Amino acid sequence: MIPQSFIQGLLNRVDIVDVIERHMPLKKSGTNYIACCPFHSEKTPSFTVSPTKQFYHCFGCGAHGSAVGFMMEYVGMDFVEAVNDLASRVGMQVPVQKKDIRHGMPDFKGCRQNKENSSQDLFEVMNIVTRFYREQLKRSERGIAYLKERGLTGETAARFAIGYAPAGQQNLAEIFPDYHSRILLEVGVVSESGESKRYDRFRDRIMFPILNQKGRIAGFGGRVLGQNEPKYLNSPETPLFEKGRELYNLFTARRAIRDAERVIVVEGYMDVVVLSQHGIEYVVATLGTATTPHHVQKLLRQTDNVLFCFDGDNAGRKAAWRALENSLAQFVDGKNIGFVFLPEGEDPDSYVRKFGKDAFEGLINQALPLSVFLFKGLSEGINLQTSEGRAKLVQDAKPLLAKVVAPILALMLLKRLAELSGISQDELEGLLQIRRVSSFLPRGRILRPNPISPCRWLIQVLLHDPGYILRLDRKLLSEHGESTEEMAALVALVEFIDTHPHVMENTAIPSAITYFYNSPHRSLLEKAQSATLSWDNAIDLEAEFNGALARLREMQRKQRMTELQNKSLSALTSDEKQELQRLSVFLG
Repeated sequence: MIPQSFIQGLLNRVDIVDVIERHMPLKKSGTNYIACCPFHSEKTPSFTVSPTKQFYHCFGCGAHGSAVGFMMEYVGMDFVEAVNDLASRVGMQVPVQKKDIRHGMPDFKGCRQNKENSSQDLFEVMNIVTRFYREQLKRSERGIAYLKERGLTGETAARFAIGYAPAGQQNLAEIFPDYHSRILLEVGVVSESGESKRYDRFRDRIMFPILNQKGRIAGFGGRVLGQNEPKYLNSPETPLFEKGRELYNLFTARRAIRDAERVIVVEGYMDVVVLSQHGIEYVVATLGTATTPHHVQKLLRQTDNVLFCFDGDNAGRKAAWRALENSLAQFVDGKNIGFVFLPEGEDPDSYVRKFGKDAFEGLINQALPLSVFLFKGLSEGINLQTSEGRAKLVQDAKPLLAKVVAPILALMLLKRLAELSGISQDELEGLLQIRRVSSFLPRGRILRPNPISPCRWLIQVLLHDPGYILRLDRKLLSEHGESTEEMAALVALVEFIDTHPHVMENTAIPSAITYFYNSPHRSLLEKAQSATLSWDNAIDLEAEFNGALARLREMQRKQRMTELQNKSLSALTSDEKQELQRLSVFLG
C-alpha cells in the first residue's frame, strides 16, 4: 500500500490545473478554472477546478476528486497507475510495494476466505484469464472462422480483447497450477458441481471481457459456438461484477459518447463490436438482462441523449418496455430518452452490415421520444373511442405516471393523458391519487433550504483547514448519542487527520478525498468539500467552527434531557435528578 504521507506529498507538488489542462482546456474564472464537464454532456460549463484547494467538482453530475482521482476517472488508470504517472511528472519515486508474485501471477495458495484476497489479486486473475482466452483464439480455427463469418476483422477482435474459451473441463489448469484455489471460484471463472467437482465455467465460447467504470476487467460474456444453451453466458455475481450495474463498452465509449452527444443502448456484445467496426462507437450493451435503473442513471450522467435500439420482434418490444419502465424514475427534465425499433428479423449487427452506417444512423435519428412510446404502448389493443377503453388507458397509466419525478415531464404526460382520455387534468390528479403536478416543481426557489447540520459544518471546516482539529472537543464526539451518517463521516475524517498529522501543514487536504475513494463516506465528503469552493477570506471560520461546536453541545444536552425524561422519576438516581434539573435550567 502506498503510504498516505507520500500521496499527500505528491499532491502538494502536483498542480491539478496543469494535470487537467493536459487533457482538456480550462478557462480562468475568478480564483478558479471552469470548463464543460468531461464526464457528462453539457453546453454550459459546470466543471470547476480549484487551484487553491487542489480538487475538481462538477455541479452538474457531481464528479469530484483530486489530481489522482482525475487520472483514474478520465484517463482510466487504476490508483497505483495514477500515482506513478503523477509522481513521474514531478520527479518523485513511489515507494516500492512488495507483493508475492511468481511468474507474473499472484500466489493463491492458502486462500480460504474472500477477505484474504485483495481486489488487486482478483483483477490480476481476470487479466491472466483474458490473456489465456486471447491466446486460445489465435489457435482456434472454429473461433476465427466464426468471427470472420460475422464480419469482424482481426484488428477489431484485438481492440475489444475478444478471446476463445476452449472446449474441455479444466483448461484453466494450464495457467493456474493451484486450480482448486478459492480465488478462481470467487471471480467466477470456474464452477463446482454438487459433488464439489470443479470445472471451467466458460467452455467452447467466444469471450468478451467486460470492463468496469475504471477500465478494469470485472467479468466476461461468452457466446457459444455450437448449439449448447444458454446462447450467451455471463460471469456470475462476484465481488468485482454486478450484472445489473455494468454496461458493456461504457468505459471505452465514454469519449465517443461525449463527442456524439448521445449513446445508443443495444442488447448484444456483437452488436456493439460490429457497430464500432462501422464507425459507430458511441454504443453500449446491457449484459443479457433487462435495462435497470442503475444502467439508466449511469448513462444519463454521460450524456443528455439516451437511445435504446431493439429488435423489432416481440422480444425486442418487451425489452424496450422494461427499459421505459426503469427510465421513468431516473428521467431528468432537459434530457432525452428515445426508442428505436429495427425491421423484424434484423438486429443492429445485421442491419449495419447490410445497409451501412448512414442508414443505421438515419434510423437512430427517427427515435420515438419516451413520452410518445409510452402512450403508444399503453394505447395498443385499446379502443379509445369507447369510455371503457379510455378508462383502461387511465388505469394502466397510473402506476407509470406515479414513478415520474421530473416535474416538467410529469406535467406534459398528465396533459397528454387528459387529451387522450377526455378527462380534465384536475380530475385526473384526483382519480390517480397522485400529487398535484405543481408539487413537483422545485421548492428550493421558494423555500429556504434546511440549515446545514453542525456535523456538516465541522466537516467542511476541517477539510478547508485541518488545523482546527487541535481545538476540536473529542469528548463531544464520543458522547454524542445520535448516530448519523454525518457524525460517522466526521469521526472518520477526524481519525484520518489524527493518523496523518502531516496534512495539518496545508490549508486544505485533497488527499483526504483520495483516501476515502472506496469509503461509504466518499459521497458526503465530496459534497462537503465542493461546498467550500465558494469560501474565501471573507468567511469567518472561527465563528463557524465555534458555532457548530455550540450547536452540537446543545443537541447533546437535549438528547440527554429527553433520555432522562423518558425514565420514571422513581428510577432516576439522585445524580440524574440533579443533572435533569441543571439541563432544564440551561435549556429552559
